Amino acid sequence: MAGVLLWVICPRENASFSATTLYSLVPRNRLQARSYNSKGCSRLKSSTGVYAAASLSSAVSNPPRSSAEKVYEVVLKQAALVKEQKKERALDVGKENDQTESMTRGDLLNGAYDRCGEVCAEYAKTFYLGTLLMTPERRKAVWAIYVWCRRTDELVDGPNAPHITPKALDRWEQRLGELFEGRPYDMYDAALSDTVSKYPVDIQPFKDMIQGMRMDLKKSRYKDFDELYLYCYYVAGTVGLMSVPVMGIAPESKASTESVYNAALALGIANQLTNILRDVGEDARRGRIYLPQDELTQAGLSDEDIFNGKVTEKWRIFMKGQIKRARMFFDEAEKGVAELSDASRWPVWASLLLYKQILDSIEANDYDNFSKRAYVGKAKKFASLPIAYGRALMGGGSQFAKPTRS
Repeated sequence: MAGVLLWVICPRENASFSATTLYSLVPRNRLQARSYNSKGCSRLKSSTGVYAAASLSSAVSNPPRSSAEKVYEVVLKQAALVKEQKKERALDVGKENDQTESMTRGDLLNGAYDRCGEVCAEYAKTFYLGTLLMTPERRKAVWAIYVWCRRTDELVDGPNAPHITPKALDRWEQRLGELFEGRPYDMYDAALSDTVSKYPVDIQPFKDMIQGMRMDLKKSRYKDFDELYLYCYYVAGTVGLMSVPVMGIAPESKASTESVYNAALALGIANQLTNILRDVGEDARRGRIYLPQDELTQAGLSDEDIFNGKVTEKWRIFMKGQIKRARMFFDEAEKGVAELSDASRWPVWASLLLYKQILDSIEANDYDNFSKRAYVGKAKKFASLPIAYGRALMGGGSQFAKPTRS
């Protein structure tokens, strides 16, 4: 992964891309409208006052509110951006497209997107295959988001992780703000900068993911599920909020925009809870326990039991409860997949079905996630793809639709 990792402290990646060239890759026609500064997103000023709330990260210190309530504010804000874009498109009907972009700029951007696609194909093969069913524009945008998320994660989990400091993450967040303003540093940034100029993607989920990396630098225990939920949102739930604006909601969907984003959020939470349950032993060897401390205590378990790595009846009972909760989030996520645009459903269904099978594998291993790593074999993976494709084709009526009035 070293080839993908960004060296934040002393960046030299893609030096052949000069700053002037990179700035020219991003269209200027919507740049000012999408500019993000300390006053917030200008496009939301006309929206309801709910969206004028402070950033999620600064709101965390408000004790009376649960993590789910704090995260929901981000969901509402992202949904508002989508609604705003729909209004803009309605006003723009009949207008001619701006044809001033040069061929050189287009070639450079295509090259940047192609590089993102190569990274996605190497590190997320199943998901990459699913993206090939999307429209070319959406496919490239999803690749750009994937690469940024992977690079961000690699800062604290990659080969250079021991050298990463909070200051390095501050620099990474500064670069994020610059690429949202149309000033990318390298070709990967340029691809994402172009993406966020075209789709109603809010910067807050990206900032929140970086906040999750900060938590990994300083926090190794979570006192209750409320704390763990917030962490899961930061490092995985954010991905759903980033992706839905690109994947698109089906025109025939009767679901509210907020409910679709909530389902995407649930899938991210479910995936991260599954990662945590799969990696209990691996994390323990690094001195980390991503399990609610109060629930461990209630089950008669302690940190020492986890470090000892023995599967006991208490552990089995505890794990059954944790797996049940993860599946509840998967069930919630399934309700929203049918609301996505038809070309975007397959990769989402594939991801959902494969991750759910990791939970099955933990059970098959008799809940030994200390010495055995739960995984889905190639045969099961390939068997899941046609099932996912079939569900994607079925679509189905809105499970979020409001009941009709008599």
